[in-house]
Amino acid sequence: MKNIFAKMGSDSLRQWLPLTTLLILVCIVGVMQPVFLQPSTLLQLASDTAVLFILATGVTFVIMLGGIDLSIQSMASFASVIVALTVARLGFGAFVLAVAIGGVVGLLSGLAHVKLKVPSFIATLATGGVLFSAALVTSKERSITLGEVERSYLTWITGQVWVVPNVIWVGIVVLAIAHVLQAHTRFGRYSAAIGAGEPAAYASGVKVDRQKVLAYILSAGFAALAGVILAGRLASGSPTLAAELLLPSIAAVVVGGTAITGGVGSIWRTLVGALIISVVRIGMTFLGVNIFAQNIVFGAVLIGAVAITIDRSKIPIVK
Repeated sequence: MKNIFAKMGSDSLRQWLPLTTLLILVCIVGVMQPVFLQPSTLLQLASDTAVLFILATGVTFVIMLGGIDLSIQSMASFASVIVALTVARLGFGAFVLAVAIGGVVGLLSGLAHVKLKVPSFIATLATGGVLFSAALVTSKERSITLGEVERSYLTWITGQVWVVPNVIWVGIVVLAIAHVLQAHTRFGRYSAAIGAGEPAAYASGVKVDRQKVLAYILSAGFAALAGVILAGRLASGSPTLAAELLLPSIAAVVVGGTAITGGVGSIWRTLVGALIISVVRIGMTFLGVNIFAQNIVFGAVLIGAVAITIDRSKIPIVK
């Protein structure tokens, strides 16, 4: 009986710890820098968080299965290059093309994982390398700045509605779509079941391979969308545009309370995790921490979050 209550207390702590952490961080940064709590600063924080959240949303679907996708930053960068090279000719079709290519890349990664039995981190690491090289070749190893004609197609990213930047509205739409997929469809329920216990899911008749492929398609598709948003906000495309976003994205998922071993988590938790990462980032900026040293903090946060959320019953031997 004592063990049962202890487990309930532990589960409750894991559920509310991310949100509590976010509130404490906001209070700390707000006390140290009151300008942080001004509406304009909070809107800027939300705008910056939107890109990270979209990137983290896709990989959440994969992590819920107990897998990982290490190609998302390369996919986002490649998508920005695609937009920069084609928006003048295709107009809004360039954005659709970039996301569609992301879906195809996710399909290939998923098939490599489930059909060739390649571990997810190897399959996606290789995919990321291919995408990075493709971005270098297609961009001729340079950053591509968008001209006035190309920028005229970016108002859906750079504009605002009711004083709220459009990128925030895009993030809200992504949140709604991802929540419906995860909480109100068989795909979401099956993903949680697979993450909780793949053999049991197989025995229950769940088409595990199909679920995994769909997750990788979503991961790469959302990564491509994040790249499109980045290209719009920075008015450029580059093979390294999202190079620093892999660690923060995975950290956002895990810090939010989604278990790296799968089976436990939600898109709402990822949103909280993304906000935590953004608040930590802006807090360090206010404190004058070198931007290149911030990944040290994110790495430490990721290790701590994994230590708290990991289900050790699934991995009695850590390799």
